[in-house]
Amino acid sequence: MSLIDAAREVRENAYAPYSHFKVGAAVRGRSGRIYQGCNVENVAYPEGTCAEAGAIAAMVAAGETELTEVAVIADSPAPVPPCGGCRQKLAEFGRHDVAVTLATTDGKVLATTVGALLPGRFEAAHMEQP
Repeated sequence: MSLIDAAREVRENAYAPYSHFKVGAAVRGRSGRIYQGCNVENVAYPEGTCAEAGAIAAMVAAGETELTEVAVIADSPAPVPPCGGCRQKLAEFGRHDVAVTLATTDGKVLATTVGALLPGRFEAAHMEQP
């Protein structure tokens, strides 16, 4: 199964009764294994979970801490980029050059990278004492 197909598959499980905006995400770990996540809304906004965060959580729960590829899909007019928080989460677990594929359910695709999504990312080195 391709990464975008995995994202498309899990998107169907999204819990989006308020926005009706289902998002699916899939990440590939260093092992090659694919981890999926979908958005999960909550009536008490902003207590929901983004699809990207869910996929990363599944990867970490399985014992992996490095992603090598990302795919995100939504039913929208143009490919939807991750929110700011998820961009930082992707940057925590993926190198600058990790490929990110953003897609729509009708076939539009935008290829980018973790670094392009979050230039100037906050890193652990920023917390080092001089």
